[in-house]
Amino acid sequence: MVRKHIGIFAVLGAVLAFSPAAAHEFKLGQIEIGHPYSRAMLPVAKVGGGYFKITNGGEADKLVSATSERAGKVEFHEMKMNGAIMEMRELEGGIAIPAKSTVELKPGGYHVMFMNVAQPFKEGEMIKTTLVFEKAGSVEVEFAVGPVAGDKGAKAHDAHAEHGK
Repeated sequence: MVRKHIGIFAVLGAVLAFSPAAAHEFKLGQIEIGHPYSRAMLPVAKVGGGYFKITNGGEADKLVSATSERAGKVEFHEMKMNGAIMEMRELEGGIAIPAKSTVELKPGGYHVMFMNVAQPFKEGEMIKTTLVFEKAGSVEVEFAVGPVAGDKGAKAHDAHAEHGK
């Protein structure tokens, strides 16, 4: 009898460990979107950033556009160093996702720019966004909003896990 209860608790623990709140991943065919997160915005801010990993298990594709009810416009940008100067530019053609690869959107590199945000993102919120791929189609994801000075999404992911409880 005790052995049976231990087995039930082990199965229950495994289910809870892999619940959607802990996972925070989205899938579209061979494309996986891992842990989308954003940072809380200052009250007067009109733009916010978004970050996540795209793992492509299939043929080459391209992230071509995105929309969100929370932003007037969503763009893809790249930040890079040009000598001692950091430059940011819009990627008008989208972001190439090579076959069988992972592309990371992160601070200081490729990222999403939420433009003309009417109500700044607050820590603990989830920002629904639709991502559109050239071949795979579209998928709705949620960006977990972490603190203003978040550290690579860890706190945003923790906030998402708390939000799901």
